[in-house]
Amino acid sequence: MLTRPADFTALQASRTTRSHPLMTARFRRTDLDQVRFGFATGRAIGGAVVRNRTRRRLREALRVIAPSFQPGWDVLIIARPALVAADHRALVEVLERLLRRGGVLGGSTPS
Repeated sequence: MLTRPADFTALQASRTTRSHPLMTARFRRTDLDQVRFGFATGRAIGGAVVRNRTRRRLREALRVIAPSFQPGWDVLIIARPALVAADHRALVEVLERLLRRGGVLGGSTPS
């Protein structure tokens, strides 16, 4: 999990971005042997309860697809308001598609 402000700043400066109406993902290559995730859930999504529930749902969706992660990535998931109403299956599909396009799944390179 990403927690340091410097890590978030580095990801915000990253040029590799993939978007969907439910969320945006920013990617940065690292030398680590793991994948680290950070979540950005702004007030546009809702109150604190809704933002916390959204982060829990994102963590659960990541657990489902975790076995296929390629090591060496930092990923920032930026939630959009439409994510609140999305069901679990749609959330997992969108997250998997964004991670695959970013190079975190399946070993493809970002372009």
